[in-house]
Amino acid sequence: MAYGLRALNKLAASETLDRIGLRKFAERAVHGSTKAGFQAIGAAQRTFTKVSGSSQGSRAESAQPSGVFDLTPTEDQQMMVDVIGEFAAEVLRPGAEQAESADDTPKEVLAQTSEFGLSLVNIPEALGGLAEQRSAVTGVLVAEALAHGDMGQAVACLAPSAVATAISLWGTEGQQQTYLPSFTDGDVPAAALVVTEPVPMFDPFTLATVAKRAESGYVLNGVKSGAVRGAEAELLVVAADVEGRGPSMVIVETGTDGVAVAADPGMGLRAAGLSRIQLTDVHVAEDAILGSADDYREMVRLSRIAWAGLALGTGRAVLEYVSEYVKTREAFGEPIAHRQAVAFTVADMAIELEGMRLVTLKAASRAERGADFARETALARRLAAEYGMKIGTDGVQMLGGHGFVKEHPVERWYRDLRAVGVMEGAVLV
Repeated sequence: MAYGLRALNKLAASETLDRIGLRKFAERAVHGSTKAGFQAIGAAQRTFTKVSGSSQGSRAESAQPSGVFDLTPTEDQQMMVDVIGEFAAEVLRPGAEQAESADDTPKEVLAQTSEFGLSLVNIPEALGGLAEQRSAVTGVLVAEALAHGDMGQAVACLAPSAVATAISLWGTEGQQQTYLPSFTDGDVPAAALVVTEPVPMFDPFTLATVAKRAESGYVLNGVKSGAVRGAEAELLVVAADVEGRGPSMVIVETGTDGVAVAADPGMGLRAAGLSRIQLTDVHVAEDAILGSADDYREMVRLSRIAWAGLALGTGRAVLEYVSEYVKTREAFGEPIAHRQAVAFTVADMAIELEGMRLVTLKAASRAERGADFARETALARRLAAEYGMKIGTDGVQMLGGHGFVKEHPVERWYRDLRAVGVMEGAVLV
């Protein structure tokens, strides 16, 4: 309840909603045009004060099973979803087109989400966060609410939270004390969980990025893609094949020599400011390895659940828009919704979306209880990738020629939904 009230007060007191205008988006466009070509990141001004400690850090407790299968959000979860949903409707949705044109999410929007405490949701209270217990379900609900406004901006807003969540779940005491204070003091750093590589049929368990042992730690080499706001990132959690360990997470401060970035926009998620990261003989200490090989597998699964949550929000946006469109669009003297083929297609979209939601929430529920959730995650990934894309395709088809032009947002949602089946990492619940 305290979290919900805090978020409401922040939203009511903020002037951001009144300040965002076209001029700001134009500034972002000018800024984005300077990103072309590999260059040293150089944007990292923050210094992370190293704290030693190899013992296991603080962990949020697993949720206790209630014995009842109930997907109704708790009072706190519903309050959080209401606040974030209002923000998505009033800020993300109206600004989506301009944010996509600028290939960036406005800083005012990112600042507003910091006020919500998005990066604190999975940080234990003992470390300055808000988590009394682990809540992957809350993460799914938040991702869905944000993506209902705009998936690209939602990914940009959630990227720092992914890094904070990873360090909270698997970090040592030293890693938590070194990095998490930056996420809890109000000045949240730009950070990215980077898993994907620019190779065909990418497999997160077969990595070309490698970390070879060196005298004082490891040396990283490789190329990563899909780094959210990579040009501004101060901290990265990179997936790499670590010598002697296999696929693992590695903490990399972007001020380290050998880290370079290039703009890497895709067909969708353009507002996320996706970048390509070049790692050339990047030296990291022994304590830069985050978690174990088992933790890496869990990270991939939790990330896939988060992407399924994003697909739920965007899919719901498509369904709502199309449902209203077919009721008002007339052909041959009546709304096209009266045509059986149209009505059945919209009904199928609703059925597919409900199936995605049930299996995604089941996977998240098992994850937060500490139960095995590999099977449920695989199902959620498959349904979100397949049916999410189908919902986007059907949405474009139902609008006919209007579905192909930028006058309507469905074509953008279609492109964003395509990312669900190919992206790894970036977001986490």
